[in-house]
Amino acid sequence: MLDLLAENPLLLLFTVIGLGYLVGNTSIFGFKLGVAAVLFVGIFFGALDHRLSLPEHIYIIGLVLFVYAIGLQSGHGFFASFRKRGLRFSIAAALILVVGAAVAIAICKFMGLSAPSTAGLFCGALTNTPALAAAVETSKNLSVNLSPETRALYASSPVVTYGLAYPFGVFGVILWFFISNKVLKSDRAKETAEANKEAGSESIFSHTFKVINPAIIGKTVEDALAPFKDHGFILSRIKKGDQTDIVQSQTVLELNDCIVAVGDADAMQRAQLIFGELAQEHLAMGLDGISYRRIFVSNKEVVGKSIRELNLSKELHAIITRLRRGDVDMVPTPDMVLEMGDRIRVITQRENMDRATKYFGDSLKSISETDYLSLSLGIVLGVFLGMISIPLPQGLSFKLGFAGGPLIAGLILGRLERTGPITWEMPFNANLVLRQVGLVFFLASIGTKAGDGFGATFEAGGWGLIVGGAIITTTVTIVTILIGHNYLKLPMAAVMGLMSGIQTQPACLAYANQQTETDLPNIWYATVYPASMVAKIILAQVILSILMIR
Repeated sequence: MLDLLAENPLLLLFTVIGLGYLVGNTSIFGFKLGVAAVLFVGIFFGALDHRLSLPEHIYIIGLVLFVYAIGLQSGHGFFASFRKRGLRFSIAAALILVVGAAVAIAICKFMGLSAPSTAGLFCGALTNTPALAAAVETSKNLSVNLSPETRALYASSPVVTYGLAYPFGVFGVILWFFISNKVLKSDRAKETAEANKEAGSESIFSHTFKVINPAIIGKTVEDALAPFKDHGFILSRIKKGDQTDIVQSQTVLELNDCIVAVGDADAMQRAQLIFGELAQEHLAMGLDGISYRRIFVSNKEVVGKSIRELNLSKELHAIITRLRRGDVDMVPTPDMVLEMGDRIRVITQRENMDRATKYFGDSLKSISETDYLSLSLGIVLGVFLGMISIPLPQGLSFKLGFAGGPLIAGLILGRLERTGPITWEMPFNANLVLRQVGLVFFLASIGTKAGDGFGATFEAGGWGLIVGGAIITTTVTIVTILIGHNYLKLPMAAVMGLMSGIQTQPACLAYANQQTETDLPNIWYATVYPASMVAKIILAQVILSILMIR
């Protein structure tokens, strides 16, 4: 059997992936390793027989697909995380990770570890595979002038130490969550109040108001709302006498008109102040042929354009009142850019609904397809970016490589969304599939390569490496909990979400969600996840550069 696998790389690849998924879906004390188990299965096969090593091009293809897809998906969140509240907590998350990197370097000096092993220990302790990928690439780039044997050792060392530190990186964080909840005592009332505060801006209401405010009577909607830069609601339809119509910017407001506003609780209060009073009865849908439909955005001509650019009131005599992206409903603003796979609520005349549906696409098949022109072009740009050589002291050079280049290109293009006729965004489902395929290819390939030296490394100091990784994990976790609870004054549910985001670890988030009935862990996880992901990728390369140059 080993001979068969050694002679057939394709058979070996999918054997490792298949067994990895089987192991990853096995529950251990209520938790699963998930896709990370592919790495451990790869290491097992590589340690079993030195011939069971997958070709390098499989690792490179998987790596590029994985990090580019992550960049595209995280582009919006990464740049958005630096606005308002996110900037403060993103900086805090990055500084905490810098502490973790400093601890890793201290452990390197104390234990006499190589630079690649230290970087892998840092990545494993903080359970971040993209950072591991960056570490492997940087190890190769910085050891280009060394012997082939040394280069191979430098490429496999991060993977071995990553595999040793990873388990405590998951279960150690959960252990500290358990201890902290017992010691610090969760304040359920505070958690509920905080959750209600967060949810208040997300809950969407539809109320009918009677226009009785003398200050706006006789004005157009555009003029009436001009003094308010961010009123936070959408006006959908208006009833004048016995006639109901779609609200447009030039609609004139008259005494006793009934107008429907859609927005959050705060926006509804502002709407009441602007229009006058809440109507006794809600303006029902269906009057005078006005109807609504939920439509999938799948037409490439509208993807990447803002709602303002589409000018729907003129083009379709229609209006978008709600937008669902992923699992979140939002009140759309004129500057909001439509993405492939968005589900929008469109209000228009019943006879016009088919035209509106065709305009936006409404095709489930289309949102599952991938634009291979934009995908290929984006990856090419990322690879070129990764090839740029940055000179370093002592004659060394640094490159972003196949990990950093495509990641940065993906982040920028994901934020841009569209450049002329090219739509960079991918449908969420297609992105997820591409990311998963790239990840398992990378994990399987790099695992089999690292397996050959796994036994020797473990015998040379495996338990010490495990303890070193545990120290990094524990330091980062305790610092986060103390800062979150004592300095930021967050409830424990939010602190656990914050730490799960810094750790970029879904298993920790799952445990946090089990400890509370609120959505706080998910909210705070999403707040710091993008910045933490990028910070760890950068820090892994910084650790290598500092230690190898010295």
